[in-house]
Amino acid sequence: MIYELKDRAKAAPLFAGMEDSMIASCLQGMMDSKIYVTDPERPRSAMAHLADFAFLAGAPDRELVAEGRPRGFVILVPPTEAWARLIEDCFPAAERWTRYAIRKDTVFDRAKLEALAAALPEGYEIKPIDGDLYDKCLAEPLFTDGVCHFASKAAYLEQGRGFAVLKGGEPVAMASSYTVYREGIEIEIDTLEGERRKGLATALAAALILSCLADGLYPSWDAANMDSVHLAEKLGYEFSHEYACYAVS
Repeated sequence: MIYELKDRAKAAPLFAGMEDSMIASCLQGMMDSKIYVTDPERPRSAMAHLADFAFLAGAPDRELVAEGRPRGFVILVPPTEAWARLIEDCFPAAERWTRYAIRKDTVFDRAKLEALAAALPEGYEIKPIDGDLYDKCLAEPLFTDGVCHFASKAAYLEQGRGFAVLKGGEPVAMASSYTVYREGIEIEIDTLEGERRKGLATALAAALILSCLADGLYPSWDAANMDSVHLAEKLGYEFSHEYACYAVS
């Protein structure tokens, strides 16, 4: 039987050494996060779920893999190959992806970031995401992920943060808090296809990182592809390692 763990501290030892900020969000009870277990008193396995991701930990547990995940699309992240084999057994149609972890101890060069944030082409401007820009980002399918995982607009404006590049008053790129934890945010960046390769994502990311640093928050970065890795390195981050995940519908 699957249980939602109420005392999240009981799961903390299972996730020890796993640095993803969304795991921290789940352990801290941030946003609409959940932790699922098969034994709520002495959990030997756990699944931490937030937004589109579910992170597995502890002893591989078939029941947790097969029944614990939220319904609908989810990206399952196994910590070991034993967990990965269970996912493949339970969901033969699952698509295995490679993601790229970025180190979480970056010391940023603020002067460099300020120069990158200022380097926008003529005709473009960066604005913080306020209530009006939140609505516009929520309505644009490419930008939805950057704001939609908060409970409401009010929750985003209170807990989240982000910036958009405007052209003619309309957002053409955005960098925002995909999720938040007490010590920082997880960054999401998207640019409309016709506006790419213009330095917009670089400027936005630099602005968002500087905003976090000004408030004592860490801007966590995890990359879906090598383009994202290269952008992260341009901003001062360092690549850590590849890891496998599974897209399950």
